[in-house]
Amino acid sequence: MPGENAHGIVYLIPSVIEEDTLITIPQYIIDAVRVCQVFFVENERTARRFLKSLWKEMVIDDYEWHAIHKAEAEVKHAFIAALTAGKTVGIISEAGCPGVADPGQMLVEAAHEAGAVVKPLVGPSSILLALMASGMNGQHFCFNGYLPVDNVNRIKAIKRLETEVLKNNCTQIFIETPYRNNQLLDAIVQSCQPSTRLCIAASITSPAELIKTKTVGEWKKSKPDIHKKPAIFLLGR
Repeated sequence: MPGENAHGIVYLIPSVIEEDTLITIPQYIIDAVRVCQVFFVENERTARRFLKSLWKEMVIDDYEWHAIHKAEAEVKHAFIAALTAGKTVGIISEAGCPGVADPGQMLVEAAHEAGAVVKPLVGPSSILLALMASGMNGQHFCFNGYLPVDNVNRIKAIKRLETEVLKNNCTQIFIETPYRNNQLLDAIVQSCQPSTRLCIAASITSPAELIKTKTVGEWKKSKPDIHKKPAIFLLGR
């Protein structure tokens, strides 16, 4: 809460995007994990397994665990209490970087309000990796999260994003629930101009990784099956 004098430290700990890709996690993440006393995580079971795979000697039950999504007010209170007590806290989301299209933002905001030290750590972010590999404008871009599920509203959103691309050369980045990826791809190729460029970045960092940038007209001739594969979509010119 504002005005609190918290002396704790908050580490924002990235996790793997895909299973069995520990190679994408820098060694210094283990050093941060070792000094944490409390963990606030999106999924406790997954986080425990991830940390144990990073640091095999870790005694999981020696640490305090909180699920970010459960009883939000109580979790925030426990978070502030840990910081005020001078504890070192780790925040971990299910995949990628906490607070970037993943839970954790609420707690980081509370940490700043309480005057705690916040330390973001380097790790894989599917959004940034997709942008890096797309060949699209990395100086001017916008992440839009999920587009509407309703087909009419989804097409309107796609056309609005394409207009922004063509008018301002602003790369538009968005995602979809993996089991609706193919429907979204169909909507994109039906709605956008053939010359608009589309990058599909699926299963990033995994052996099955697919990152391709083509025009919408080219994608229309041959669409990949990305059903149930975690994917990032980017529109550019």
